[in-house]
Amino acid sequence: VLKYQLYGSSGINAEYGENIQLPHTLLSRFDLIFLMLDPQDESFDRRLATHLVSLYYRNAARSKVESIDSEVLRDYIAYARTFINPRLSDEAGQKLIQTYVQMRKVGMGRGTVTAYPRQLESLIRLAEAHARMRLSNVVEELDVEEATRLHKEALKQAATDPKTGQIDMEILMTGLSASSRAKRAELAKFVLQTLKNGNKSFKMSELYDACREGYKDGFTQIQYEMVLKDLQEENKIVQTGSRTIRLKDS
Repeated sequence: VLKYQLYGSSGINAEYGENIQLPHTLLSRFDLIFLMLDPQDESFDRRLATHLVSLYYRNAARSKVESIDSEVLRDYIAYARTFINPRLSDEAGQKLIQTYVQMRKVGMGRGTVTAYPRQLESLIRLAEAHARMRLSNVVEELDVEEATRLHKEALKQAATDPKTGQIDMEILMTGLSASSRAKRAELAKFVLQTLKNGNKSFKMSELYDACREGYKDGFTQIQYEMVLKDLQEENKIVQTGSRTIRLKDS
């Protein structure tokens, strides 16, 4: 499970690839990704403040009821890891198949991928972990249901396209949604055209200002920097020194 904390309002409406500075090839290997956001919402702030303040005045009896002794928890986990080796029941196996097929169907109608075999493998691991937590050597349907619930909650945060509100697994696999990839391609085309119209060379600040003024759909600083990086990797532009960008000679 990966937890990543984002501060400020920009993190809420941006794809995780624009905020988390880790390669998508690594991120796609996590079974669950939860983003810890700071939404700057009064209701959220009040609930959080109430919880934190309550930690300092709750009475000992209440704390004793709500907490688990750390040594007991440590022994419980060690026992489960050592002696519990869950195996899928026939019912759980069929449930996993049905869940995966349904996940795939969600994206078929709109041309996006909503599940890969890697997600099925994640569901199997999560279901096994839930059964192990119950000290059960058999993975049952209830374990699959809980695994599916956790997986869906994680996808709502990490794999939802903020522009469409729909799940796009390409965000996890490539770091970008289909809509973002299309926008990046359009912005890259505009940058190249701007360079051609400006005698093939611009100062960094001038190129940024020209794109800001001429590109009608708007873009973020991160999106702009990603486009420049892509164009350099494709050998279409060259950065000379730290202040000038020019088209690469054919």
